[in-house]
Formats: sequence, structure tokens, C-alpha cells
Amino acid sequence: MMVKAENPADFYTDNAAYQQVEIADPFIELHTGPGRGYPIFYIVEKGQQVTIIRKKTQWYKVVSPRGKFGWVHEDQMEKTLLPDGENYQINKPDQISYINRNFEAGALFGDFGGANVMTLYAGWNWTTNLSAELQLSQALGNVSDIQFANLNILHQPFPEWRFSPFVKIGSGIIQTKPRATLVLPEDRKDEMVHAGVGMRVYVSRQFFIRAEYNSYTILTSRNDNDEVEEWKIGFSVYF
Repeated sequence: MMVKAENPADFYTDNAAYQQVEIADPFIELHTGPGRGYPIFYIVEKGQQVTIIRKKTQWYKVVSPRGKFGWVHEDQMEKTLLPDGENYQINKPDQISYINRNFEAGALFGDFGGANVMTLYAGWNWTTNLSAELQLSQALGNVSDIQFANLNILHQPFPEWRFSPFVKIGSGIIQTKPRATLVLPEDRKDEMVHAGVGMRVYVSRQFFIRAEYNSYTILTSRNDNDEVEEWKIGFSVYF
């Protein structure tokens, strides 16, 4: 199967804007699309040059000296050479970029005082040790539905560890909606504070697992405050 150049005349008028690399392996394989399921339609041999057009996930779109456009996996691209003879550097998300991440977001699932809870969160890391985040949670119990939002500060003392513990404190608002049928109860909205501990586990590329335990104090209008324990685990991504 032959793949025609995508308007090669337009490409070659400005090919100086694209990076050229030389094949160092015996050959590289050009696929018809960005995935191993796409067939190989062309081979570029050692010593020839290809020009990189763009990247999509782990695949690079290149054009051969004969004007064949195709997709090459990054495992083969990282073995090519720059014009100065140095290896072409592939910018892969790795543990170093995980340590120096700026933003993260994820979904956590677990138990909040006996009710199933789901949490969505987004966080900003202003240093490798300290971060701030917003969490929005929904808990579904047998007698009530609970929604709460928290602003948290997290401290991660060992960010370079693959299994990296953290501590957190935060405060927020909780709204409880009872499911009574005989008597119409009133919804309650209260303030809450909490402290917790957790663990981040770097998996690969842009993903990590996050698990945590939190102890909440709900500041009610009654004489006694409510104490609630929570645990949850989930997946997160970083940017």
C-alpha cells in the first residue's frame, strides 16, 4: 500500500522549519497511521534522512527522501542521529517530569463514614514539596446524600521517591440531604476541617496512583461536632 505525500510541494517550500534526522539502525519502518495496528508500507534504510513533521502520542509523522509520508514509533526515532552526530532526544514523560509537574488532576473512590464516595480533584504544585488543590466529592449513603468541597494544602517530603507519602490539611463546606419519606427533613450545610495522610505511586508516563486517609470534623450548629473517617484510592494524571 502506497501513501501519497500530503501536498509535498507545499511541504518542501518550507522544510527548513522541520527537524531532519539520519537513520542509524539498519532501517526504520513507516506505518500508514500512528499505531502498531496500521500496516508498514515503506522502509527507510540506514544513512538516509527523514524529516519530522509532527508528533502524536508515541508516534512521529515523517517524510522520506522520496516523499513518502508515514508514522514511526518513538522507540525507533530515539536511535536516529541529528546533523551533528548526536542522538535525537525523545521527550518522554518520566519520573523526573513527574517530580517537577505543575498541575495534576484525578478521580478517587472509597468510603466516607460508611457511604460510597467519589472525588474529583485538581491541584497546582508551586514547589516539588508543596501543592494546593480543590476537591469536589459526592457520597451516597443509605439515609442521606452528601456533597462536599474542600481546599487543601499538601506537603510531600520525599518527592523523588516512587512511593511518595504526603500529609494534608484542609477546610471546606459539606451539604447533607436526608432521604426521609415520612417527615420532610431540612438539608444541612456546615463547615468542615480535616487532616489526612496519603501516598502517591508513580506508574509510568503521565500517570500515578493516589491513595489517602482523611479524618474530618464537621462543625455543626449542635452542641457536638461530627467526626467522620474517609479512605479512598484512584488514578491521577499530571501536566
